[in-house]
Amino acid sequence: MGIAVLTMKASVIEMFLVLLVTGIHSNKEMTKKIKRPKFTVPQINCDVRAGKIINPEFIVKCPAGCQDPRYHVYGTDVYASYSSVCGAAVHSGVLDNSGGKILVRKVAGQSGYKGSYSNGVQSLSLPRWRESFVVSEGKPQKGVTYPSSLTYSSSKSPAAKAGETTKAYQSPSAPGTTAQPVPLMQVLGTTAVEGTHTTLPKPPPSAGSTTSSLRPQPVGQRSQELAGEPELWKPGSVLLDAGFVPKKELSTQSLEPVSQGDPSCKVDLSFLIDGSASIGKRRFRIQKQFLADVAQALDIGPAGPLMGVVQYGDNPVTQFNLKTHMNSRDLKTAVEKITQRGGLSNVGRAISFVTKNFFSKSNGNRGSAPNVAVVMVDGWPTDKVEEASRFARESGINIFFITMEGASENEKQYVLEPNFANKAVCRTNGFYSLSVQNWFSLHKTVQPLVKRVCDTDRLACSKTCLNSADIGFIIDGSSSVGTGNFRTVLQFVANLSKEFEISDTDTRIGAMQYTYEQRLEFGFDVYSTKPDVLNAIKRLGYWSGGTSTGAAINYALEQLFKKSKPNKRKLMILITDGRSYDDVRIPAMVAHHEGVITYAIGVAWAAQDELEVIATHPAKDHAFFVDEFDNLYKVVPKVIQNICTEFNSQPRN
Repeated sequence: MGIAVLTMKASVIEMFLVLLVTGIHSNKEMTKKIKRPKFTVPQINCDVRAGKIINPEFIVKCPAGCQDPRYHVYGTDVYASYSSVCGAAVHSGVLDNSGGKILVRKVAGQSGYKGSYSNGVQSLSLPRWRESFVVSEGKPQKGVTYPSSLTYSSSKSPAAKAGETTKAYQSPSAPGTTAQPVPLMQVLGTTAVEGTHTTLPKPPPSAGSTTSSLRPQPVGQRSQELAGEPELWKPGSVLLDAGFVPKKELSTQSLEPVSQGDPSCKVDLSFLIDGSASIGKRRFRIQKQFLADVAQALDIGPAGPLMGVVQYGDNPVTQFNLKTHMNSRDLKTAVEKITQRGGLSNVGRAISFVTKNFFSKSNGNRGSAPNVAVVMVDGWPTDKVEEASRFARESGINIFFITMEGASENEKQYVLEPNFANKAVCRTNGFYSLSVQNWFSLHKTVQPLVKRVCDTDRLACSKTCLNSADIGFIIDGSSSVGTGNFRTVLQFVANLSKEFEISDTDTRIGAMQYTYEQRLEFGFDVYSTKPDVLNAIKRLGYWSGGTSTGAAINYALEQLFKKSKPNKRKLMILITDGRSYDDVRIPAMVAHHEGVITYAIGVAWAAQDELEVIATHPAKDHAFFVDEFDNLYKVVPKVIQNICTEFNSQPRN
């Protein structure tokens, strides 16, 4: 009996052990089955630019064939985000033309990008861009989760066309732990109010009837105030009727998370508001309400647009800069506290002030976002704006003008600078200027302005192909040219120069002549008008001697292009009639590396292979040959066309 009991107990223990082992084995199998799903690498096309992808760090698979020159690349090692992602990977040597996986990481924008020829890809130079990226082998980093689907900046993205869901980007709260963007509305919660509008306090009854001191009549400012005009619109009333929420209904919003801003509208924005005496208190309040409405519509935040305000009268003053307020709510409160300064309407002085002082790093300028200045003008300025605006555009600032209640036929005689708005903006197609007939209609401009300011692909008016270069002419003065042909060469140089807008802030011209030796005829900073440049070209004397083209290129880089302005495109136009006595390959490579775009013009006995070495890649667009000097004039339109085609193919902010 005892033996039977012991045998039974042993059997029970054996069954328990079997079940225990089986359970452990089953748990292991289940653990294997619930293993984390395998990471799927997103695929992109060769034409996808890094700037269209919002993710700060991601792994993608590139197809074959991205070495094609159709896919533009800007920079070397560090690339402007306007570049093809896969084209940059081939240029950097991470991929070959057969494609593969790469790791892309976004970095800050650069003040300049140097083009180079590498791995079968010719990258281009770019003076400045708001965002950059680097590429490396497609190996995941430890502790980082990479997205299986990419987030694009607009619904027009390649992913959206293919049916992939796009998401708004929010930076992760724990840096370095994940590269997966969080949907913005998920962060803000479902209680967020869209299109929220708050109104500034209405002025006291006397505000509308008070007549402020007026601008001096000799400079042509209006002498009437709005006191006698009908109450067509009260600040905030129309927008409230359209379904916007009044301020008292927003008290619960203060407890909600503050927005990080709209990432699809990342711009650094300065408003230049009119605080002159003739605008009056009532118009000034309408102007402030307009600023509040724009701030609300923009969704201010560190990941999106930032906004500062400068008020002008006799002299401009910064009310607050880009880094003062990091959300729309705080910014609107600051706008409410702005008081009118009075004085004249010196708009040109205000634009110069903004160009020199506002868009600095200390004031919150990010460098990776386009600079935009919106100038609000009541009537017309009391100083000139054309030169100040041109300098602002040359400094990379996109100028918008909003003009209210322009001069009537009787008042036009007082306007200091007719058509001042068209002279201030770089294109007169209506995109950069908005004319408002009546102050009561200003609120209708909010959405059109916001749409244009946020359309960063069209913020390209700072420069044109004819007003943004430093052009250095390298002229062969060797004995084989001869006195008569040398005059023909000078005429060719003059004909090219005539096509450009020449001034201190527009295109600048320099010239040198070479034989065995080199001579600087005049630098970029000597002549600032077209007549002066043309007269200087006409006065050049023929030198005569040998032909050392390589040494001439080195001399030009040292004596001409080292003094070029950082925001200028550097163009070298070399004219020669024979083969060089020295090597041109290394000097030409140095020029290309330093971002100098080189055009080589050969005449008569010039060597075609040498012209192609000197010229920027592709040579077919930068090297030209004519059989005799009298045919040089035929090259002028081709050179101008190619200069402008190349310029227009590059992104500008």
